[in-house]
Formats: sequence, C-alpha cells, structure tokens
Amino acid sequence: MARASARGVAFDVLVQVLLDDAYANLVLPKALDQSDLSARDRALATELVYGTSRRAGELDLVIASASGRSPDQLDREVLTILRMAVYQLLFLRIPDHAAVAESVSLARDRGLARASGLVNAVLRNVTRGEDGQWAAIIEDSHEVVESHPAWIAQRIEEALAHTGDAKDARDALRAHNESPRVTLAHLPGLSVASTGHTDFSPIGEVLEAGNPADVPGVSQGRVRVQDEGSQLAALALGRYAPLTSDDTILDMCAGPGGKTAVLAAEALQGGARVIAWEKLAHRAALVTDSVRAITAQNPHTVSVVTGDALELAAPQDAITRVLLDAPCSGLGALRRRPESRWRKNPADIPELVTLQQALLGRALDLVAPGGVVAYVTCSPVLEETHGVISAVVDSRSDTERVNTPEVLSTIVRRPLVGETSGMAVQLWTYRHGCDDMFIQLLRTKA
Repeated sequence: MARASARGVAFDVLVQVLLDDAYANLVLPKALDQSDLSARDRALATELVYGTSRRAGELDLVIASASGRSPDQLDREVLTILRMAVYQLLFLRIPDHAAVAESVSLARDRGLARASGLVNAVLRNVTRGEDGQWAAIIEDSHEVVESHPAWIAQRIEEALAHTGDAKDARDALRAHNESPRVTLAHLPGLSVASTGHTDFSPIGEVLEAGNPADVPGVSQGRVRVQDEGSQLAALALGRYAPLTSDDTILDMCAGPGGKTAVLAAEALQGGARVIAWEKLAHRAALVTDSVRAITAQNPHTVSVVTGDALELAAPQDAITRVLLDAPCSGLGALRRRPESRWRKNPADIPELVTLQQALLGRALDLVAPGGVVAYVTCSPVLEETHGVISAVVDSRSDTERVNTPEVLSTIVRRPLVGETSGMAVQLWTYRHGCDDMFIQLLRTKA
C-alpha cells in the first residue's frame, strides 16, 4: 500500500468538503490521525486544506482565465486538484515544477489520468503568466474581495459603517483569512488558567502549542476549547449580577453547549439552575456532555431538554435570565470554517432574520419581569443584529436595552477598545482576536 502524501490527504479532505458539504475542521483531524504523515507533511496538508478552502473564489478566477472555461464545467475532483495546485503556485513557496509535477501525479493516482493533460496544460499556463498578472485578475474582480464573496464583504462594510469604521473593512476581511488561535475556557469554580491568559476573558487561556486534549482538565470537562468571544457572551449574562438560588437561567438554543457550560459553572457557584433547550437530539447530547463536570457535583444544576424553543412549554420555574444564542449566518466565524463563505447565499439572511425575531420574542415572553435576556449572534450583519433588536424591542412596551459595553467592562481582564455599537457590544476578529460576536443585553421592566 502506497504511503500517504500531504497532497493526497488534502485532496481527499477537500473532495469531501466540495462533494459532501463536509466541514474541513471536522474531516481534516480524522484524516491526519489515520495517516502516517510526518509533522512537516501534516502541516503542509493542513495549509493546503484551509488555504484552498479560504481562497477558492480567487483560485477559480485564475483557473477560468488559464483554462478558458468556467470552473463549473470542470469535473469536481479535477477542479480540486487545480485549486490546490494554483494555491501552491501563487501563495506558497513551492517551486513551480514541483507543484505541477505533483499535481499531475496526483491526478493519475486518483484515477483521473484522462484529465492529467488538462491539469498539466492549465498549470503551465499559470506558471507562464507575467509578473502580477494573476494578482491583478483577482484584485480587479467584482465577485471576490479579500477572499470573500462580494456580498459578504459588503455586509461587513455596512456593519462597520454603523459605528463609523467602514474604512476598516479590508482589515476585518483579512482577519478572517488568518488561522484562529486555540483558546480554552476554564469553567469558573472548577479550573483556573495559570499561564497564557486571553486578553479579555477572565476564564480564558491561549494554547500556544500542543493538542488541547492533553491539557489537564479537558478530559474531565472542567476545561473546554471555546472562542474568547463566546466566553464573554456567556459571562455578560452570568455576571450581569451575582447569581443566587432564586435564579433560573434558560439557554434557548444550547447546542453544542459551550456557553451552557460556562453558565452552568456560574450557576453551580451561586446555587442557581440552568435549563438548556436544544432542538436536535444529537446536539442535545453534546450539551449534556459539555456540562458533565457540573452535573457530577450537582445533577440538579442543569436540565437538558430536547425540543423546539418556539414550541416547548414554558418551564415551571420563574426564568430570571435567558441566553438566546440565535441561529445565524455565522459570518463572524469564517476563520474556523473557511469553506462556508462560498456556500452561503444572501437569500438566506431574510429567513434567518424571521427566525431570530420569533426566538427573541419568545425569550422576552418567557423571562420574568425584571429579568435579563442576552441576544447573541456570531454574525455582525446588521439585519441579524441591530435589525432584529429594533424590530422586536421597539414593538414592545415591556423591554429596554441594557448598556452592554458597560456591563462587559466590569468583567473583562483589561478594557476592550472599539467594541461599542450603540447599547450593544460588537466584537471584531481584527480588533479583539476572537470571532465577530454581537451581544445585546435586554431587560424586561419590573
């Protein structure tokens, strides 16, 4: 049996991403674990997968020009080989002859011998391109901006313009093209970070190297891999005021359970209770697993319920706080799933907004008078953030916006800068190093 190669592993993963709508961050680790690649080759395979996924739109512009045909007319596996090769030629320091020869060889190894001539011809055209020719084609395109579809770039710019920062749009987009650092959340009362603190989250730690699974506390559920923005969103609600035995927190869309775990750890310390709703059974199982360190100490602290948040009966306990981490476009987390930017469609936004408004209305109906709701999205898109807040809150007489930047300022390790967006917090990858997380606290009138 032939020894696996970095390009072969990357190709197999990218084919799954393209043909099966798989996510690279889920498929790649399994593929690497099953291979016998050296550390150097694992790094190359990882770079090829994420770089090719991230720049797919730009690579297709070059392929179209060099081949004289639309990428849509190419066999999907052939297109994958060409994308990988063009990425190597234009963005990696790999010699032209090596990138071309290895790509032609890969086509033959994967049963695409009839297309090897096409692969060779297209790549030779790319290598013969004049200095700056391909960069100019990418830069002049109206379809792609900084490795993003133009419509996403426009939405990011609009969100920044809301606070007078439209000039930063290119920086915000470029930040999505950087690999995210691995951050850990030490669940309050169960674990404490000793080194490598995150910039802002008081429970966060940056893992500079190594496998997160090897970190003490991870296997027991006391420490979890979690973006710093998600940590801050959960803490903003959990530490809005000290939790007591009179508090019951409802997490309406809990899966996969990262924020639930932070809230449950906070609740355990204060004698409060958490009810977690999750529509899908397999995600509800993830929520149950996420809070196992808390329920091991007190099984009554957390209840996980499978069902639709718009249809489940109201809990018998008075709900004093609600977390609504609403289903959204996810355009604030494109670093983690770079291929998703090419799958999304602007037509998806209105349907999401309708759902978000319905969920927020339900959250406000469920929380007791004087209670607090945290509306959170991993998207900076105005329709999904301020648009939803305005549509729901402005139609009610019982709800007011809470100065969320002020609340968060009492929680963070050091002051945030540039996070204020009206009464809400809008975190940015290029400013704060975390996902583009939107957080708005709301309070019902007593």
